Amino acid sequence: MSTFFLLTVTGLGLGALYFLIASGLSLIYGLMGVLNFAHGAFLTVGAYATWYTESKLGGMATLPRFLLGALAGLVVGAVVAALVELVLIRPPYKRHIEQVLVTVGLGLAITALVQAIWGADARVVVVPEWTQQTTHVLGAAIPNDRWVEIAVAAVVLVSLELFLRKTRYGLIIRAGVENRAMVTALGIDVRRAFTLVFAIGGVAAALAGVLASVYFGTVDPARGTSLLIFAFIVVVIGGLGSLRGTALAAVVVGLVQQYANYYASSGLGDLSVVLLLGIVLLARPRGLGGALAT
Repeated sequence: MSTFFLLTVTGLGLGALYFLIASGLSLIYGLMGVLNFAHGAFLTVGAYATWYTESKLGGMATLPRFLLGALAGLVVGAVVAALVELVLIRPPYKRHIEQVLVTVGLGLAITALVQAIWGADARVVVVPEWTQQTTHVLGAAIPNDRWVEIAVAAVVLVSLELFLRKTRYGLIIRAGVENRAMVTALGIDVRRAFTLVFAIGGVAAALAGVLASVYFGTVDPARGTSLLIFAFIVVVIGGLGSLRGTALAAVVVGLVQQYANYYASSGLGDLSVVLLLGIVLLARPRGLGGALAT
């Protein structure tokens, strides 16, 4: 029982990481129709900005040092995402092939740039000691960082839902998706709202990078790419553009991966997730969230 509970919580923690990066993908596609293959690069730059900032604050206590580094990572993620939308996404807007090519190239370029500056070796991130300790629940020793990841993902999900449904900018964005010409005719700059969507997606990805550095204890140039693969799987299973479906899919993928790795064989978790993707596409092409997943 304790082993099953440990696997469940760690699976939820992994699913939380997948959701944080996948939420930005789902948000950007659902509201703008943009498949952003450079999204993993936002995670990478956020993680490296966190590591670089905290490494330069050696005289401070660990917790404020890490929090300042995390704040720097979120800011960098937002700025990079906004610049990408302004410079590379806005000009070919609605031209999907050009957008895919641009974002794929950008993702490869940013990864190569990070590797050229800091090398391919993983860098150790100094994280608060509490996150490396465990809490005993139902006989299982649960790493504390898993609780943090689950809580942060839940807060992000609720915050995004409230932003889209209760705020003025959220209403503008949703209206702009339905009828951009009409909203523009009312004197509202929809382009600014769409830039904000990209920035929010960048913050979510950078937050995933921050928590991934806690989860793995290191940062490396390939981290964003590896997590992006699972994020796309989560988005497709959840239904492209469905935020709640993405959250449900992230939980399912994280749990399936953990259970398969333990109860079947180490390494079968990834295969199980791919098989799950195939089953969902065959049985429910619209995804768990009901949005069209093609």
